[in-house]
Amino acid sequence: MSSNPTAAADDVNPLADPEDRPAPPAVFVIFGASGDLTSRKLMPAIERLAVRRLLPPGFAVVGVARTEMTDDDFRERMRELVEKGGGGGPEARHVWDSFVGAFRYVAGDYDDAATFDRLKEVLDELDRERGTAENRLFYLATPPSTFPTVINGLKDRGLSRSSSENAFSRIVIEKPYGHDLQSALELDRVVHEAFDENQVYRIDHYLGKETVQNVLALRFANATYEPIWNRRYVDHIQVTVAESLGVEHRGSFYEQAGALRDIVQNHVMQVLAMTLMEPPVTFDADGIRDEKVKALKAVEILDAEKVKTQVVRAQYTRGWVGGEEVAGYRDEEGVDPHSTTETYVAMKLKVDNWRWAGVPVYVRTGKRLPKRVTEVALQFHKVPHLPFHLKQVEDLEADSLVLRIQPDEGISFRFGAKIPGQAFRIRSVSMDFFYGAAFLEETPDAYERLLLDALSGDATLFIRSDEVQRAWRIVDPLLQAWENDDVPVAKYEAGTWGPREADELLEADGRRWRRP
Repeated sequence: MSSNPTAAADDVNPLADPEDRPAPPAVFVIFGASGDLTSRKLMPAIERLAVRRLLPPGFAVVGVARTEMTDDDFRERMRELVEKGGGGGPEARHVWDSFVGAFRYVAGDYDDAATFDRLKEVLDELDRERGTAENRLFYLATPPSTFPTVINGLKDRGLSRSSSENAFSRIVIEKPYGHDLQSALELDRVVHEAFDENQVYRIDHYLGKETVQNVLALRFANATYEPIWNRRYVDHIQVTVAESLGVEHRGSFYEQAGALRDIVQNHVMQVLAMTLMEPPVTFDADGIRDEKVKALKAVEILDAEKVKTQVVRAQYTRGWVGGEEVAGYRDEEGVDPHSTTETYVAMKLKVDNWRWAGVPVYVRTGKRLPKRVTEVALQFHKVPHLPFHLKQVEDLEADSLVLRIQPDEGISFRFGAKIPGQAFRIRSVSMDFFYGAAFLEETPDAYERLLLDALSGDATLFIRSDEVQRAWRIVDPLLQAWENDDVPVAKYEAGTWGPREADELLEADGRRWRRP
C-alpha cells in the first residue's frame, strides 16, 4: 500500500492559498453521479476548479450510478448542469468542455461485482490515456445505507489500496456518518477494513466556509482576541443555526433524521469544537484535529436527569414566514400526522476544562425560524461597576463578539459608545467586518475548497474518526431521551424564534437569547 496519503497530509499547509497548490493528476470517482448532490454541489465545484486552472490535464471524472447512461450521455448532462448553474463565459466553457471530454460513466448496481470490475477497467484506461497516475479519489454521494456496500465493493476489487508507492487512494464520505454512536462505530469498522484512517475524508461542508476557518485566524493571528477568549472575560457562548425553510419535499428523510441528527451532531459540534479548542502545537491536520477532539472531550455528556432540564425539543406549527403562510410540520408531505420528530433543539452545555469552566454554552437550531442565519456569539461579562446614572445606560448591553457564518459572512464586535448630543447617554453599537466588502477575491464555495483539499491530501478541514465518535457520545443521551419520551415535544409557531421553553432555559440563568 502507498504511504503517500500520510505524507501528503503532513506536507500541506492548511492555510496555503489554493492558487499555490493545484491538484495532482487523479481520477475523481463519484458514486451517486446521477443524484442531487452531484448536480447541485460537486459538478459546479469541479467546473470552478477547472476554470481556475487548479486541475491538471491529467484529471478525469468517472460517474457511477444505477441510472442507465452512456459516456456521452453523462458528459452532456454535466455540461447542461453547469450551464444551468450560470457557468462562466466562452473562455470558461472552452476549459470546461476540454475536461468534460474525458468524463466516463459506469452504470450498475452497487452490490453487483460487475459494476466494480467495469470501474477498474475504466480507471486503468484513464491512467493510460490521460496520465492520471493511478491516483483515485472516491466520493460517496449515495444514501448512507449504501456506504458499506460501496466500500466493500472497492475493497474486493483492490481499489481501496494504491497499487503504486507514489499513488494515492482516498475516500470522501458524506454525512450522516451513522445514525447513532453504535452505527458510527460499525461503519468505522467497515471503512477501516478497506481504508486506513489517513485515507478517509469525512466531509462536513460547514468546515469549508470561510468564516468557520476564520475562527482560527481571528484567535491565533491576533494579539487582541486570544487573551480574552476564556472564562475570565466570556460570560457565556451562544451557537445559533437557524433556517427559515421547512422540510420542503424531504419530509420522509427528516422523519428519520430530525434536527438533532441533521444539524447538532455534525455542523454544531464542528463549529463548537473550533470555538472552544486550544491553540494547536502545529498548524497541520493532526495538530488542529487533535485540539478539536480535546475540546469535544471536555463538553459535558448529559445524564438522563440533566437532559430533562437542560434540553428543549420542539416542532413548528402553522405560521407566517417572509409574509407567506406556511404549513405546520405534521402537515408536510411525507410526515406522520402524529410525528414527534423535532424540528428545533435548544440545549445548555458546560465545558469541563480550565479555559471554559463555569461558562455555559447555549445551542439552538431550528427550521421555520424568522430568517436563515448561522452564528457563534461570545457574550462578555458585564463591567463590574458602572459609574453612570441608570438612565444614561439603559440602552447598554454587555459587549459581544459575533462570528457570522452565513448568510452575511463576517464578524461583528458590539460595544458601548456615547450617543451624540448634549446629554451623556451610552448605548451598544456594532463594529462590523463583511467578507464581501473587505476583499476583492471571490470566496470559493465550500465544496470547491474541500474537494481541492481532498485531492491535495490536506485533511485539516475533514473529520477524524475519534471526532465523529465523540460528537455521537454527546448526542446519544438526547436520542435515548427522545426514544423514552422523557423530553416532551414543545410547539412553536412558524416564523418565531422557537418555543417559550427555550427562552425559559436561559431565563433560569438570568440570560436571554440574542436576536440575530
